[in-house]
Amino acid sequence: MSKSKILIADDNHTNVELLEAYLDGVDCEIAVAVDGRDTLAKVDEFQPDLILLDIMMPKLSGFEVCKTLKQSPGTRQIMILMVTALNELGDIERAVAAGCDDFLSKPVNKLELVKRVENMLKLRSVTDEVERLRRYIDSMESQARPERFRQ
Repeated sequence: MSKSKILIADDNHTNVELLEAYLDGVDCEIAVAVDGRDTLAKVDEFQPDLILLDIMMPKLSGFEVCKTLKQSPGTRQIMILMVTALNELGDIERAVAAGCDDFLSKPVNKLELVKRVENMLKLRSVTDEVERLRRYIDSMESQARPERFRQ
Protein backbone atom coordinates (compact mmCIF):
# COMPACT_ATOMS: atom_id res chain seq x y z
CA MET A 1 0.00 0.00 0.00
CA SER A 2 1.34 3.44 -0.88
CA LYS A 3 2.00 6.14 1.66
CA SER A 4 -0.75 8.60 2.44
CA LYS A 5 -0.27 12.10 1.08
CA ILE A 6 -0.80 15.20 3.21
CA LEU A 7 -0.83 18.73 1.84
CA ILE A 8 -0.09 21.47 4.37
CA ALA A 9 -1.61 24.75 3.17
CA ASP A 10 -0.44 27.69 5.27
CA ASP A 11 1.21 30.99 4.37
CA ASN A 12 3.15 31.10 7.66
CA HIS A 13 6.48 29.26 7.30
CA THR A 14 6.79 28.74 11.08
CA ASN A 15 3.37 27.07 11.22
CA VAL A 16 4.32 24.79 8.32
CA GLU A 17 7.58 23.75 10.03
CA LEU A 18 5.70 23.02 13.26
CA LEU A 19 3.08 20.89 11.51
CA GLU A 20 5.78 19.01 9.59
CA ALA A 21 7.64 18.33 12.86
CA TYR A 22 4.45 17.14 14.56
CA LEU A 23 3.73 14.76 11.66
CA ASP A 24 7.24 13.33 11.64
CA GLY A 25 6.06 10.01 13.13
CA VAL A 26 3.18 9.61 10.66
CA ASP A 27 4.01 7.44 7.64
CA CYS A 28 3.13 9.91 4.89
CA GLU A 29 4.42 12.12 2.11
CA ILE A 30 4.06 15.85 2.74
CA ALA A 31 3.77 18.73 0.30
CA VAL A 32 3.33 22.41 1.12
CA ALA A 33 1.21 25.17 -0.42
CA VAL A 34 1.69 28.85 0.50
CA ASP A 35 -1.65 30.41 -0.48
CA GLY A 36 -5.12 29.51 -1.70
CA ARG A 37 -4.34 29.37 -5.41
CA ASP A 38 -1.14 27.42 -4.76
CA THR A 39 -3.21 24.95 -2.73
CA LEU A 40 -5.55 24.27 -5.65
CA ALA A 41 -2.57 23.82 -8.00
CA LYS A 42 -0.81 21.46 -5.59
CA VAL A 43 -3.98 19.40 -5.20
CA ASP A 44 -3.93 18.74 -8.95
CA GLU A 45 -0.27 17.71 -9.06
CA PHE A 46 0.16 16.03 -5.62
CA GLN A 47 -3.30 14.44 -5.24
CA PRO A 48 -3.37 14.46 -1.44
CA ASP A 49 -5.50 12.23 0.78
CA LEU A 50 -5.69 14.95 3.43
CA ILE A 51 -5.22 18.71 3.49
CA LEU A 52 -4.29 20.64 6.63
CA LEU A 53 -5.84 23.92 5.53
CA ASP A 54 -5.29 27.31 7.15
CA ILE A 55 -8.28 29.62 6.84
CA MET A 56 -6.52 32.99 6.69
CA MET A 57 -4.41 32.78 3.52
CA PRO A 58 -3.70 35.21 0.68
CA LYS A 59 -5.28 34.97 -2.79
CA LEU A 60 -8.05 32.56 -1.71
CA SER A 61 -9.14 31.91 1.87
CA GLY A 62 -9.28 28.41 3.29
CA PHE A 63 -13.08 28.70 3.17
CA GLU A 64 -12.95 29.36 -0.59
CA VAL A 65 -10.42 26.58 -1.22
CA CYS A 66 -12.45 24.09 0.79
CA LYS A 67 -15.70 24.99 -0.96
CA THR A 68 -14.05 24.72 -4.39
CA LEU A 69 -12.57 21.29 -3.62
CA LYS A 70 -15.73 19.88 -2.07
CA GLN A 71 -17.88 21.00 -5.02
CA SER A 72 -15.72 19.20 -7.58
CA PRO A 73 -16.37 15.48 -8.20
CA GLY A 74 -12.64 14.89 -8.70
CA THR A 75 -11.58 16.36 -5.35
CA ARG A 76 -14.58 16.11 -3.03
CA GLN A 77 -13.26 12.91 -1.45
CA ILE A 78 -10.12 14.64 -0.15
CA MET A 79 -10.28 14.96 3.63
CA ILE A 80 -9.91 18.55 4.84
CA LEU A 81 -8.80 19.46 8.35
CA MET A 82 -9.01 23.20 8.83
CA VAL A 83 -6.30 24.46 11.16
CA THR A 84 -7.02 27.97 12.30
CA ALA A 85 -6.48 30.64 14.89
CA LEU A 86 -10.13 31.61 14.39
CA ASN A 87 -12.31 30.05 17.04
CA GLU A 88 -15.54 31.99 16.95
CA LEU A 89 -18.68 29.91 16.51
CA GLY A 90 -19.40 31.71 13.22
CA ASP A 91 -15.99 30.68 11.85
CA ILE A 92 -16.63 27.04 12.71
CA GLU A 93 -20.05 27.26 11.07
CA ARG A 94 -18.49 28.76 7.93
CA ALA A 95 -15.89 25.97 7.86
CA VAL A 96 -18.60 23.31 8.13
CA ALA A 97 -20.71 25.08 5.48
CA ALA A 98 -17.66 25.12 3.17
CA GLY A 99 -17.45 21.33 3.56
CA CYS A 100 -14.48 20.76 5.87
CA ASP A 101 -14.33 17.35 7.50
CA ASP A 102 -12.88 18.56 10.80
CA PHE A 103 -11.19 21.58 12.33
CA LEU A 104 -8.47 22.24 14.85
CA SER A 105 -7.70 25.50 16.64
CA LYS A 106 -4.25 27.02 16.94
CA PRO A 107 -2.08 26.70 18.88
CA VAL A 108 -2.13 23.09 17.77
CA ASN A 109 -1.65 20.31 20.30
CA LYS A 110 0.69 17.68 18.82
CA LEU A 111 -1.16 14.64 20.17
CA GLU A 112 -4.54 15.97 19.05
CA LEU A 113 -3.20 16.76 15.57
CA VAL A 114 -1.56 13.36 15.11
CA LYS A 115 -4.63 11.42 16.29
CA ARG A 116 -6.99 13.42 14.08
CA VAL A 117 -4.70 13.01 11.08
CA GLU A 118 -4.37 9.25 11.66
CA ASN A 119 -8.15 8.88 12.06
CA MET A 120 -8.89 10.94 8.97
CA LEU A 121 -6.41 8.92 6.90
CA LYS A 122 -8.01 5.67 8.11
CA LEU A 123 -11.45 7.01 7.22
CA ARG A 124 -10.19 8.03 3.77
CA SER A 125 -8.76 4.55 3.23
CA VAL A 126 -12.05 2.87 4.23
CA THR A 127 -14.03 5.28 2.04
CA ASP A 128 -11.76 4.51 -0.92
CA GLU A 129 -12.20 0.76 -0.36
CA VAL A 130 -15.99 1.05 -0.17
CA GLU A 131 -16.00 3.05 -3.42
CA ARG A 132 -13.76 0.47 -5.11
CA LEU A 133 -16.07 -2.34 -4.00
CA ARG A 134 -19.16 -0.42 -5.17
CA ARG A 135 -17.65 0.02 -8.64
CA TYR A 136 -16.74 -3.69 -8.74
CA ILE A 137 -20.28 -4.75 -7.77
CA ASP A 138 -21.75 -2.36 -10.35
CA SER A 139 -19.54 -3.82 -13.08
CA MET A 140 -20.43 -7.40 -12.08
CA GLU A 141 -24.15 -6.56 -12.07
CA SER A 142 -23.98 -4.94 -15.49
CA GLN A 143 -22.17 -7.99 -16.90
CA ALA A 144 -24.76 -10.34 -15.39
CA ARG A 145 -27.78 -8.50 -16.84
CA PRO A 146 -29.12 -9.76 -20.17
CA GLU A 147 -28.37 -7.42 -23.08
CA ARG A 148 -31.98 -6.27 -23.46
CA PHE A 149 -32.01 -4.86 -19.88
CA ARG A 150 -28.78 -2.88 -20.16
CA GLN A 151 -28.99 0.83 -20.70
